[in-house]
Amino acid sequence: MSLVRFAPAVLGGRVRVPVSKSAAHRAMICSFLAGAPDPLPSGEAVSEDLAATRSALAALNAAKRREAARVDCGESGSTLRFLIPVAAALGIPSVFTGRGRLPERPLGVYLKCLPPQGVTCESGGGLPLRISGRLKPGVFSLPGNVSSQFITGLMLALPLLGGDSEIVLTSPLESAGYAEMTVQILKEHGVGIFSSETGWKVPGNQKYLPCRCEIERDWSQAAFFLAAGALGGHVELDGLRPDSAQGDRAAEELFRRFGARLGWNGGILTAEPGELWGIEIDASQIPDLVPVLAAAAALAKGRTVIRNAGRLRLKESDRLAAMADGLSAVGAAVKQTADGLIIDGSPQLRGGAADGRNDHRVVMAMAIAALRADGDVTVTDAESIRKSYPDFFRDYNALGGKANDLG
Repeated sequence: MSLVRFAPAVLGGRVRVPVSKSAAHRAMICSFLAGAPDPLPSGEAVSEDLAATRSALAALNAAKRREAARVDCGESGSTLRFLIPVAAALGIPSVFTGRGRLPERPLGVYLKCLPPQGVTCESGGGLPLRISGRLKPGVFSLPGNVSSQFITGLMLALPLLGGDSEIVLTSPLESAGYAEMTVQILKEHGVGIFSSETGWKVPGNQKYLPCRCEIERDWSQAAFFLAAGALGGHVELDGLRPDSAQGDRAAEELFRRFGARLGWNGGILTAEPGELWGIEIDASQIPDLVPVLAAAAALAKGRTVIRNAGRLRLKESDRLAAMADGLSAVGAAVKQTADGLIIDGSPQLRGGAADGRNDHRVVMAMAIAALRADGDVTVTDAESIRKSYPDFFRDYNALGGKANDLG
């Protein structure tokens, strides 16, 4: 268990956050299916989640020449849920494994919709999961209020089948931006799927084509530095797309609503402090932003209410409990609800020790809360940032932060 100590600081300067993890997973799989090289930019640190997808694709590729694939997804939910139907569409018998909380995360959607279409699934409800058989075209019904990762997995796989298919949503879609991103990246690789009244129609017999498109930068990670700018200093973010399909593109508007001063200039997004006030947040479309929004809310005047975030209890940690406990430990006034948080902000926190819960977003959110503390904030599980943003502490310190790894 590694520890990191954050001292109060004001961040300022320019930062280029990593490529979007969400976009990169999709682009890597599309490139694999097109027979093209790995599209990740060279010379940049690769997160553990993207490394898991790279390794998983290598396992599937090797299995084309053997009998079966053993697909280790690490702790990456995207790797797991995207590749289960892809392996089934390719007819590659596979055993999916993982670690951390991933073996406990839900797979029931696939266990219901894949067997009627020719895929045998052997599982105790989680991992390991063994699949065999080849996926057949048809109608795939699933609720829209589950993780959009299930929808994306089907979108990636169904174009490979020998006939047309349909994805039917039985309830309203949450995290719609992620589904839109998938449609966009598929189009860039020559694959078309089409909206319908109930979901999407997916023509079969399609071929993935190589794409030289650059993977866009990550709005989820940018949100941590938007929060830092909102709390003090002058932070500039380079490489973000203002027209991005990423759901977490909403971070810009949310920090404006808090009272931060944000502006674009020549492709650079600038965040500066304003008088921050509590707001109401519907997190159904932006669950990954909740930890950093909670950190900012703890330092905004008045009350912030975050709702419709119940899925966060099934992430790398129970993120609602993790943020409530972590912020409370350093002096914030936070209450949990069944599906959210109620936060009464104050001008400053007192410092203290928080449990990072082996969750990258919790650790990074606590780094932001520490900027406006009276004393140091010590957080466990510092190494968890490698899951999504290996260079976070380096970038944080380059902007004037004071993060010290205590080993």
